Amino acid sequence: MPRFRYEDHLEALLDQRIWPQSTSAISQLRIKLHYESASGWSRRFGAGELTLDIIDYPGEWLLDLPLLGKDYAQWSREALALSRLPNRAALAEQLHAQLKGLDPAAEADEADARRLAATFTDYLRACRSDDTALSTLPPGRFLMPGDLKGSPALTFAPLDLTETAEAPSGSLHAMMERRYESYKSVVVKPFFRDHFARIDRQIVLVDALQAINAGGAAVADLENALGDILECFNHGKRSWLTSLFSTRTDRILFAATKADHLHHENHARLEAILARLVDRAASKAQFSGARTEAVAMAAIRATKEAEIEQDGDVLPVILGVPMKGETIAGSRFDGKTETAVFPGDLPDKATDVFNADREAGDLQFVRFRPPKLQKTAEGVSLSLPHIRLDRALEFLVGDYLQ
Repeated sequence: MPRFRYEDHLEALLDQRIWPQSTSAISQLRIKLHYESASGWSRRFGAGELTLDIIDYPGEWLLDLPLLGKDYAQWSREALALSRLPNRAALAEQLHAQLKGLDPAAEADEADARRLAATFTDYLRACRSDDTALSTLPPGRFLMPGDLKGSPALTFAPLDLTETAEAPSGSLHAMMERRYESYKSVVVKPFFRDHFARIDRQIVLVDALQAINAGGAAVADLENALGDILECFNHGKRSWLTSLFSTRTDRILFAATKADHLHHENHARLEAILARLVDRAASKAQFSGARTEAVAMAAIRATKEAEIEQDGDVLPVILGVPMKGETIAGSRFDGKTETAVFPGDLPDKATDVFNADREAGDLQFVRFRPPKLQKTAEGVSLSLPHIRLDRALEFLVGDYLQ
């Protein structure tokens, strides 16, 4: 497995003050921790060493696992039913128009297959945009292809099939079905069998803020996605998944990212919303097995907090350097100037965000540059600031360090 490029990412953060590219392929980093237990018994008889293999892969790939329990016709019907929902229909117009002109039983044509797959991929990308912020978007490799970019393995798409539709030999339906099944057997199964199924602890990063701000439909979609993810770890239900391999993950941390984009007064609200999302998703999935927890965090804190007075009111704001090109209220930032931003407030009650008719919010988010590394008066460099990374580590590995 490729090594996680820790040193390169650290150089980008500290020297160039830019964020590393999003994870697009799988990689691994091994860390050995040497520690001294607080327990005299453990100090005397314990190893005092813990080896961690940290595996990084695109979160989009998680949503591929449920495909293993669905045939092509079922997946096609579900994918197109989603595309016709009110919050997706406009984004899928071109896809629907192309499907109208295709007969699934007609002779297979490679050009048609490639055009339809490209249109389907564009639709999935549009669903993931900041304004829409949808989450249930399998197949995951269409958005994060990794080393499969440009591969025929990603040249399939859903077709408008009836309940009794058959796939005549040599037809477009047969071609798409064959490629879908190949995707599951050649791409999905090996990844989950060789990597995912061997993971003991899992952290799932959730961009809850973007979904909350996009409205009730986006929150409902995120809830469905979390339910699909929990199905991957469902130890309590005998299914095609447990027959494929035995997952052994015993702790899952759901982390609401970008907590530094809010004033700390809103952190508890963000955490409560995510916890509620996870609970609702677990209930729908009849989840039983791994211990779960929700936390609002930022592995690297890009902002500081302050207060400003405006029209006699004192507003809690965050201070940071917005990335070049970011805009708020028509103001465009140059990537150098520190700016005070009032992001707005989350609802007081976590249940308020689950109203399906709730419209998009008015929270203001911009991407901030990584912070400068601070030094003490004596010239000692401090660690990069964070929000609750210590709590995340305690949940994930703290019991191993007793």
